[in-house]
Amino acid sequence: QVQLVETGGGLVQAGGSLRLSCAASGRTFSRQAMGWFRQAPGKERAFVAATRWSSGSTYYADSVKGRFTISRDNAKNTVYLQMNSLKPEDTAVYYCAAGKTMGVMQSEFDYWGQGTQVTVSS
Repeated sequence: QVQLVETGGGLVQAGGSLRLSCAASGRTFSRQAMGWFRQAPGKERAFVAATRWSSGSTYYADSVKGRFTISRDNAKNTVYLQMNSLKPEDTAVYYCAAGKTMGVMQSEFDYWGQGTQVTVSS
């Protein structure tokens, strides 16, 4: 079992920044990939970014490339999502997820956090 707890959401004005954190505990060694997804009101959950614990390699959705940065701190078992130049369309519940392989599909991640709300005002 892997437990994930997200923190860092909140309300920010357009153009501002937020940093989300995802603290992982339990059998974290069993899941190499960590990802962030988001779900806006009335929309399906969508991939945002992913990374690997071992290599630190990263992958981003086109909609956030150049504005968001995913990183990890292996010593703290924590993954971060630094979000800059935020737009109103970034408003969503953001979820952290853990999986065996790094991918962009929800089905590739089998452990999920409870989500944290990010609201960007115009």
